[in-house]
Amino acid sequence: MPAAPAPTTPPAHAPTPEERQSVLAALRRPAWLKTEVLAGLVVALALIPEAIAFSIIAGVDPRVGLFSSFTMAVTTAILGGRPAMISAATGAVALVIAPLVRDYDVDYMIAAVILAGVFQVILALLGAAKLMRFIPRQVMVGFVNALAILIFLSQVPELLGVPWLVYPLLALSLLIVFGLPKLTTAVPAPLVAIVVLTIIVVAARIEVPTVGDKGELPSSLPTLFIPDVPFTLETLRIIAPYALGMALVGLMESLMTAKLVDDITDTRSDKTRESWGQGVANIVSGFFGGMGGCAMIGQTMINVRASGARTRLSTFLAGVFLLILVVALGDIVGLIPMAVLVAVMIFVSVTTFDWHSIHPRTLAYMPKSETTVMVVTVVGTVATDNLAVGVVLGVLVAMVAFAQRVAHLVHVERTLEERADGTAVARYTVDGELFFASSNDLYMMFRYAEDPQHVVIDLSNSHLWDASTVAAVDAITEKYHRHGTEVDVVGLNKASRRMRVRLAHLR
Repeated sequence: MPAAPAPTTPPAHAPTPEERQSVLAALRRPAWLKTEVLAGLVVALALIPEAIAFSIIAGVDPRVGLFSSFTMAVTTAILGGRPAMISAATGAVALVIAPLVRDYDVDYMIAAVILAGVFQVILALLGAAKLMRFIPRQVMVGFVNALAILIFLSQVPELLGVPWLVYPLLALSLLIVFGLPKLTTAVPAPLVAIVVLTIIVVAARIEVPTVGDKGELPSSLPTLFIPDVPFTLETLRIIAPYALGMALVGLMESLMTAKLVDDITDTRSDKTRESWGQGVANIVSGFFGGMGGCAMIGQTMINVRASGARTRLSTFLAGVFLLILVVALGDIVGLIPMAVLVAVMIFVSVTTFDWHSIHPRTLAYMPKSETTVMVVTVVGTVATDNLAVGVVLGVLVAMVAFAQRVAHLVHVERTLEERADGTAVARYTVDGELFFASSNDLYMMFRYAEDPQHVVIDLSNSHLWDASTVAAVDAITEKYHRHGTEVDVVGLNKASRRMRVRLAHLR
């Protein structure tokens, strides 16, 4: 008898993007766990000079930014709605609170950070995250491209007025971060670059700028901090505008970054949870003496795109590693040359930019209005160094472009009919959505002087969206009445009819 075939092991199914985000799954798979741990370490190393630089922008001690990055990362890892996204002290928040620190003191800044967190929780409960659906794709493309440009421009100062040896070190770092992934992805290329360049600089005693030159690293753990400010309406008047600005900028950056990570990982995230998670993280950051923050696009791209992380573990470990590195291993971390961190950020900038969006073929086939929206978003963001400004400008331009397109989609057809009694009737059939932009031209589409004594305006294929349209329809009927013409408006759907009746009481 022929031997029975040996049983075969069914091939393991490829993990879905959602399964790859599971912390429990990562803990069971050594390869995934290694990716998350190394990604967290790379992000922590990249966070240190960034946090110190943002502290300087805000006018506070470096430890304020470092402790803020630790508390933000750990809190959002647990409470946030977007796994693998990195939140920490950011330049956008630093720019908002810098005037408050300058005009008052750090205690007022801490109070503003806590209040900003409260505002973010309230905005989340009010459904602010749902507004993301109104942001067009070209605004997102402009947002991504502007971020890539800002990341690159932020590194330029690190390359000016430095010893010439910085440039060959930078070139070697770029060679590693861009070239190593083509050979192996077992270890994150940024981590390899950091280790190799630090060993070279220390062994050869090369005098180049290092992380330690950015500022003194803390030597103790963060402690509970209660801001010493008077609890009065005057204090609220001072800090509320800064807190609201910080809350809005932070939410916008975080939600846009979350949407970007959704696209990269082919998964969906809970934007409402992310919104209130950011708020709680800012409250925690304030009570531990931090400057607050929001999602960081650069570090998030290092974590997700350069290192391949997908779970909350990488975000949590980034915060933990950051605290260990600056408190316990501060002397070693201070030896890392800035050139290698600049190379990592340049790599992030190049890989973040959507090069397809500026390809000649894309520009040739893309509608000019869509390209304009992207360019306005990029220019507005880069010119003001404020992502919120660029996004708002892009959305406004997109709204205007949409209104202009829709305004020309309303079609009015005129036919002459004869009733059973022999009287003539002019029937106008209106087809299209009627709102303030399209209804302005509607008034001019009727032949008031030429029409017979009876006119029917059929709106079965239309919808009245606003008061401007109701006013336009009323103006048409009133003009016909001045010509002695009887007008019947028919075909209104229930919502349009209700709006017209309601607004009639205001006349």
